[in-house]
Amino acid sequence: MDKAKPIWIKDPLAILADGAERGIVVREGRIVETVPAGGKPATSDVAVFEAGEHVVLPGLINTHHHFYQTLTRALPAAMGRELFPWLQALYPVWARLTPESLELGVTVAMSELLLSGCTTTTDHHYVFPAGLEDAVDIEVGVAKRLGVRVLLTRGSMNLSQRDGGLPPDSVVQDEDTILADSARVVAKHHQRGADAMVQIALAPCSPFSVTTSLMRATADLADKLDVRLHTHLAETEDENRFCQQMYGCRPLDYLEQCGWLNARTWLAHGIFFEADEMKRLAKAKTSISHCACSNQILASGCCPVCEMEEAGVGIGLGVDGSASNDGSNLMQEVRAAFLLQRARYGVGKVSHKDALRWATKGSAACVGRPELGEIAVGKAADLALFKLDELRFSGHGDPLAALVRCGAHRADRVMVAGKWAVVDGAIPGLDIADLIRRHGAAARAIQAG
Repeated sequence: MDKAKPIWIKDPLAILADGAERGIVVREGRIVETVPAGGKPATSDVAVFEAGEHVVLPGLINTHHHFYQTLTRALPAAMGRELFPWLQALYPVWARLTPESLELGVTVAMSELLLSGCTTTTDHHYVFPAGLEDAVDIEVGVAKRLGVRVLLTRGSMNLSQRDGGLPPDSVVQDEDTILADSARVVAKHHQRGADAMVQIALAPCSPFSVTTSLMRATADLADKLDVRLHTHLAETEDENRFCQQMYGCRPLDYLEQCGWLNARTWLAHGIFFEADEMKRLAKAKTSISHCACSNQILASGCCPVCEMEEAGVGIGLGVDGSASNDGSNLMQEVRAAFLLQRARYGVGKVSHKDALRWATKGSAACVGRPELGEIAVGKAADLALFKLDELRFSGHGDPLAALVRCGAHRADRVMVAGKWAVVDGAIPGLDIADLIRRHGAAARAIQAG
């Protein structure tokens, strides 16, 4: 296929867009035309990709993850625990991360995401044991190699056990080191504009692992550098109790006191917000990453998505770390969110299109990228194409509904910025068997100590 030519993704089996029954035309990383039923492209001299066997979605967007945790999936020492004891079991293992093991963990996470139809992903890396100071730089290198669009957060922890926090001393850094490196990675890697492939945000981990001073200083730095803010909030009742005991207020009040309640901020989880707090979030334009699988595995609770949206709060989806989700598959996360929220609210309140919207347009809003998450003229050519030729889909009626209800899990084609990043269900040039072998060995090494 001549890459210099515009590409007509022609006659899809189904497409999540209005007025594009005959497909779309992509040129130089953008969608330049939608082709309605009975129409033909106005663009001349196009290359054709026959999409008659494909359901076409906007590229899925993952708004919360911890890539390094692919190295500690289904770890027996952490199983059967709620969040705080789960973390305490895992921190000593994560303290043994090396640059080599991190690169493998990141490669596995990004590859799994790409293969599930994810074209943009965030990551929240907050563990910086000695020797891993260049963690964000390592992640940038992997993203460029795989061709995935990323918003990587420079996470942080500086409130260790000796100061009343949860993490051990071996995985925290001091405030000056954190702020200096935050400024460094933004200056080195952050790209601006609608075509950006790599962006950086700042992300102190949580109220129970970061000092108030660092929370406030990070908000000031994000404002100065004009980048986004991210943290965990309102994930568990334990967190509520911690904030009441440590700060004398609820988590959202604490967040506001630290200068975080604004449109720069998106929050992971948001399970335990009260009705008035949801209104405050909406007024501030602070959005929420719903992590359905993680919340169920850790039994943290259920994000009240419909009440949030009714209050005006933006909702995106995140797979969360592979130590709590045990997977990095965003299409499976769509199904999990659909099922969880439908069970909570009923068939009349939640449809498969709602779940797809959370993972596309909703997630795009979370990460401040309005040019993503939608199939429309002028939007980025980030697309996920799925076939329905597996046994699980046999006998389906509505193709879009079948993706969610029948459990799609692997894309056949994925396009990022107008370039194919997945072809025939594989990432070109990536030896999956070799990656599994090396990643597995690295996981065994850090788990064994």
